[in-house]
Amino acid sequence: MVSSCVSKKKFVELETKHDLSKTELVDLKANLQKCLIDNERESTKVFTLLEQIKYLQEDKKTALKQVENLTVLTQSSSDNIKTVISQLSEKDKYINGIREAMTQKDSLNLAIKFHLTKNLTDGIRDEDIEVNVEKTVVFISISDKLLFKSGSYNVTDKAYTVLEKIAKVINDQPTMEVMIEGHTDTTPIKRDIIQDNWDLSALRATSITRILQYKYGVQPERLIAAGRSQYIPLAPNDTAANKSINRRTKIIIMPKLNQFFELLEQDATK
Repeated sequence: MVSSCVSKKKFVELETKHDLSKTELVDLKANLQKCLIDNERESTKVFTLLEQIKYLQEDKKTALKQVENLTVLTQSSSDNIKTVISQLSEKDKYINGIREAMTQKDSLNLAIKFHLTKNLTDGIRDEDIEVNVEKTVVFISISDKLLFKSGSYNVTDKAYTVLEKIAKVINDQPTMEVMIEGHTDTTPIKRDIIQDNWDLSALRATSITRILQYKYGVQPERLIAAGRSQYIPLAPNDTAANKSINRRTKIIIMPKLNQFFELLEQDATK
């Protein structure tokens, strides 16, 4: 009986310990569940923070790229502005150079006009010779009665005095070209090798050209002979006096065309 009582006592102790262990186990499970919940919550927070960090990093990269592009754009704009300013400066120099050249050419042509007017009209009636300057070109208009007989392209003796003076001025300006234009009235003409006023005007121009070249030494590459016939009249061809005005030879002293075009094309790409 004593032995039976002791065993029962131990059994109760063991049962108590067992119940206590069960309680502790339940508490541990509860704590574990709580820890798992807390861990899940923290993991979610960590994931969210990582995503925010990733977004901020990408945003930073984008911002840096924009800043870089802005810097390049700003530099490019600055370079473009400098280029434009440089080009404008070069254009200003170019334009000023042209203006200066034109001014010099105008001054030169005015001097030519003064020299021609002073010397050509010496002993000759003023209405037989007219000298004008338009822009950079000197125009000398000579009445046909001073140069040719009616309907002829042979130069008269008194014409040589005028042509000699003109040749001297031309030879003093070796950088300029000379065009000789023949003009007629509307009176029809047909004789020998002359078929019409085109022939007469061209033959008169070449007659003057030959004299300037062979007698007075003007370089032939500077000379241009042109016939204009009756088609650029100064007055209506309705009276003898008006027809006399229209029969004339024009000598044009002008800058060489190739030099003029070279001046225009100079630094054209600037």
